[in-house]
Amino acid sequence: MNRRPWALGAVAALVFAFLYAPIAWLALVSFNDSRSLSRVTGLSPRWYGELVRDSRVLDALGLSLRLAAASAVVATAIGTLAAFGLRRAFPGRGAWTVLLSLPLVVPEVVLGVALLGFCVKLAGIPLGFGALLAAHVAFSLSFVVVVVRARLAGMDHRLEEAAADLGASPLVAFRTVTLPLVAPAVAAGAAFAFLLSFDDVVTSSYLTGVGSTTLPVFVYAQAGRRGVSPEIVALSTAMVAVSAALLVAGVLVVAWRARRASPASTFVGTGRDQGTRHADG
Repeated sequence: MNRRPWALGAVAALVFAFLYAPIAWLALVSFNDSRSLSRVTGLSPRWYGELVRDSRVLDALGLSLRLAAASAVVATAIGTLAAFGLRRAFPGRGAWTVLLSLPLVVPEVVLGVALLGFCVKLAGIPLGFGALLAAHVAFSLSFVVVVVRARLAGMDHRLEEAAADLGASPLVAFRTVTLPLVAPAVAAGAAFAFLLSFDDVVTSSYLTGVGSTTLPVFVYAQAGRRGVSPEIVALSTAMVAVSAALLVAGVLVVAWRARRASPASTFVGTGRDQGTRHADG
């Protein structure tokens, strides 16, 4: 690679083309004036207009957003508390850790069948929003626990001890020291839970009831029944565009926070260097 640096660029270009060429073609076809998916005859926003006027798509989108938001709130609250509980050593902590990690490795088909039997047969929850919410919280909870536990493992516990030494109560120490430190991990866990709920197809297909079809299940059903129609292509392109916009917004926020923190870090580092030089002198 050092002798031929262009080879690395060529390999990277091929990888990116393999990943994004189908998405680029999907975006182009979504503006096709005809219903053909293999030949572009003209550019028109016709299918996006059809998409906006389709009440089934709007209903499925509204249900998916409400379900994902509720699932993210419940899973984040329970998962954060569970991560804090697993922070301390107690008998059986290893078993609880394994149980909370099982949804990460269990196949979605098995998980969907198990949740269907539990919600309908044992818990008596009818198919629909309630069963979908219980299922989505069940499989997204593990991701929240993993993310928050990783942040807690890397946190300096002496900060909490220092707050207690200065007279802060456990609640005040948690609110002013612990929570700000774990807030990025909690936010990341909530984002994971929201996206997992919004994008889920397999588990949701088992628990969808009459009038409670989520957007991914609706897209999958329409593609399987009538093939890939231009409306589905336009809907898929819109979902990719929104996801990309959220990703870019997140990167910009992180870069903005890094720029805000860099002057303070530079000032602290300069002060330390001056203090060291003064002490040496």
